[in-house]
Amino acid sequence: MSSLKPYLQLTRPANLVTAIADILAGMAIAQFTFSDFSPAWLVLSTLGLYGGGVVMNDVFDAKLDAVERPERPIPSGKVPLAQAATMGISLLLLGIIAAGAFSLQSGMIAVVVAMLTILYNRFAKHHVFFGPLVMGMCRGGNLILGMSVLPESFRQWAFIAIFPIMYIGAITLISQDEVHGGKKRTLYIAAFLYLAVLAAQLTIAQGKGNILFTIPFVLLHAWFIFRPLWNAMQNPIGPLIGKAVKAGVISLIVMNASWCAAFGLLPIAIAVLALLPLSMYLAKAFAVT
Repeated sequence: MSSLKPYLQLTRPANLVTAIADILAGMAIAQFTFSDFSPAWLVLSTLGLYGGGVVMNDVFDAKLDAVERPERPIPSGKVPLAQAATMGISLLLLGIIAAGAFSLQSGMIAVVVAMLTILYNRFAKHHVFFGPLVMGMCRGGNLILGMSVLPESFRQWAFIAIFPIMYIGAITLISQDEVHGGKKRTLYIAAFLYLAVLAAQLTIAQGKGNILFTIPFVLLHAWFIFRPLWNAMQNPIGPLIGKAVKAGVISLIVMNASWCAAFGLLPIAIAVLALLPLSMYLAKAFAVT
């Protein structure tokens, strides 16, 4: 098991749980029911796409991590670089194949998400604007992958993917200063993006008559993300920024639960929220960022 752990570390297990929540939220937006669709293929797809994406993140950052984070699996020598690259590419291919097994449209979306992960890791990551944008597009594409269960609903609600793009863009913007500390301006921009996402969820919930169900989820989400962000604003040092990033990533589950509630699927919202303790537990054993 000890020899397997470094490979698991590369996949960020706590983050993988949030990717599953993306799929379930997308399916909820499409108004699915488990009696109509099995999420198995799309869940397997997102595990491959997300897992492959974060593995390739460490592959492309191997030289930088050797300086800034030498304890990580690749620079520490626990996982050879070639094996990590093979693992990352294999997981991305698994994600594409699993989505294609569900439908051609899902498979095409998975291809786009896989290409975006490579674009982010290889070219965009360290750019102050394109890094957050492309990473956000990866997460928005993951939500759309869940929506692809019903093409007609997908066409109606695909615009919602802009909000995960904003949310992940905020987290990525914050994370750029995680090692060396950052500027308060960046944190305030992230706070504005967070607020825009929460407001959009409440607006859509109001329009669909589900505001009372949605408010508790949105408030819970706000509490999770703004508490550590506020601490980082007061003192924008690396460790506090790291906590704000970690909270933002784990809280994706609560955001996805809020989408489920906003679209009137309260049982699915509760089921998604139930993933939070698992993700928090895994976050104690494995790094989130």
